[in-house]
Amino acid sequence: MSNDTTRSIGAAKEATVVIIGGGVMGTSTAYHLARAGIRDIVLLEANELASGSSGKPLGGVRAQFSDPANIELGARSLIAFHRFNDDFGVDIGYQQVGYLFLIRDDADVARYQASIELQNSFGVDSRMISSAAAAELSPYVDASTVVAAAWSPTDGFARPSVVVNTYAAAAAPLGAEICTASPVVGIEQAGGDRVAVRTRDGRVYTTPTVICTCGAWSKQIGAMVDVDLPIEPLRRQIAFTTPLYPRPPRVPFTIDYSTTAYFHCNDDGSGLLIGIAAKEQAVGFDTAVTTDWHDQLRAALAQFAPSLTGVQFASGWAGLYEMTPDCNALIGEADTSGFRFLYAAGFSGHGFLQGPAVGEAVRDLYLGTKPAVDVSGFDVKRFLGKYRRTELNII
Repeated sequence: MSNDTTRSIGAAKEATVVIIGGGVMGTSTAYHLARAGIRDIVLLEANELASGSSGKPLGGVRAQFSDPANIELGARSLIAFHRFNDDFGVDIGYQQVGYLFLIRDDADVARYQASIELQNSFGVDSRMISSAAAAELSPYVDASTVVAAAWSPTDGFARPSVVVNTYAAAAAPLGAEICTASPVVGIEQAGGDRVAVRTRDGRVYTTPTVICTCGAWSKQIGAMVDVDLPIEPLRRQIAFTTPLYPRPPRVPFTIDYSTTAYFHCNDDGSGLLIGIAAKEQAVGFDTAVTTDWHDQLRAALAQFAPSLTGVQFASGWAGLYEMTPDCNALIGEADTSGFRFLYAAGFSGHGFLQGPAVGEAVRDLYLGTKPAVDVSGFDVKRFLGKYRRTELNII
């Protein structure tokens, strides 16, 4: 980290905490810190709120995971999403259509059964169902291709951008300054226990605490303070069908575990949102929308939902997953000298759905209190040893 303390630091604005990144992690953290009584919080977002990984048009929310902490973070966040309208008076488009994981290989049944038993132990309403029951819930599924399915009716989806903007709007009156179009270009020692955080337009904020919630860009922020956050950006694309006739039934978020292809109804229910974790996707920040993956998607659909192979796509969307080596989040505090550096990033595709609970956890780490969910296993230091978190339900 640079030791240059000569460039206008005397004119800097003081902040108790500087949060870098205005997605769901940053705004949730800002809100929960402000609600806990922390004042002079500054949140710096390079573009607009929810313009990064949190900006997808519909975000799945679930507690169907195989890792205990992921289950707890998902379940705790589901409660927050369910209460959002009551707590904030804002409709986030939360629909409990359920998540349906299709299992087409006998070898995967036992693993999913073990995950469900673990989920049930945390109070998650999930269960194994037959192939016929899966096809009844999601009529596009060919039951003859499915061995069994994992189902939870309390999962669903919501509108991420609405959640992000609501958290920001609720944090502001409590003492958080939300700054958009404010990319961070440097973090430097500022004397004592403080660092100076610089934005591209020349503003400087001195603070004893930086919290990195910068998603796919977190590695670059970590590098500014000599902290290695092993996160790589990976493009993911989705497609929206033209309106379907007859109109689609209200289907759950349906995922084929073998191919990673998935679908559910679009926001107005006239068609479907369809996607797949495309193979051989190059690491990088490219978010161009393409169609070269559609053949792979249709080939996957042909294996379990053949009636969808001929649907026409009206539009598409591309965004970035923030991938870590074990496809699990980084949550913790780095060993920095003279100032504090906390981080919550690298959620590898399941960040939005954990946003409310992670914001609470980062607040507690900052305050030095025990989080409701034990997130110690998400510390980046796990990569220094042999330990890795294992998560089965990655999309």
